[in-house]
Amino acid sequence: MLVYEQKVLSEAEHWQAKMVRRSSMFERAAKNWQTKINEKIPDKIHSIVTESIKKMVQTTIIGSNLTTKKREQGNVSFEEREEHVRKIITQYKRTAALEGAGTGAGGLLLGAVDFPLLLSIKIKCLFDIASIYGYDIKNIEERVYILYIFHLAFCSDEHREQIFHLLEKWNEQKKLVQDIDWQTFQQEYRDYIDLVKMLQLMPGLGAVVGAYANYQLLDHLGEVAMNVYRLRALKYDRY
Repeated sequence: MLVYEQKVLSEAEHWQAKMVRRSSMFERAAKNWQTKINEKIPDKIHSIVTESIKKMVQTTIIGSNLTTKKREQGNVSFEEREEHVRKIITQYKRTAALEGAGTGAGGLLLGAVDFPLLLSIKIKCLFDIASIYGYDIKNIEERVYILYIFHLAFCSDEHREQIFHLLEKWNEQKKLVQDIDWQTFQQEYRDYIDLVKMLQLMPGLGAVVGAYANYQLLDHLGEVAMNVYRLRALKYDRY
């Protein structure tokens, strides 16, 4: 293994250990507060989010309208792939920020439109990242893998370790895990983003909060995806 690969694998293992640790007292308190805020969000917004996530899961698996450029797989080093991944993530963060600012400035109804738009940006970003790392997204198993990366990025403490275990054993279990529990999937995603999205719907704050929130959400998703694919390519697929 090259020096760069050893370095990023070590970083990914450290990241994983940090991710599976229980949330801090502050984070748990924030979660309780978020649950109370969640109860005040209009049912119409909840319905939009729920239906959007359900459609996103179905569309990702079918994949008829989700494509990405064919990547040159030749003698591209792992370091070069990651340089490309970082550029792609930066592009998607900017796109998400612009989209969040535009919809956030439009008030409650237009702000609600941000949910499905942001979902499509996130999934397209994951498709591109997977392709750069050399995985064939035409394969349904790779599309399901992408959904689990998405779930890992926005899931609760209770499910994080379970998802890590599934991804670690992916080559053994991928034929058995194509049935997504989208109800849990969408609920945990909603719980993760509800507070910041509630602020995005508030008059006077929407544009600023929308741009910042979307940028940070894509940054977080990109970090999770990079580390998951590092572990897979440099550790799990080699043993």
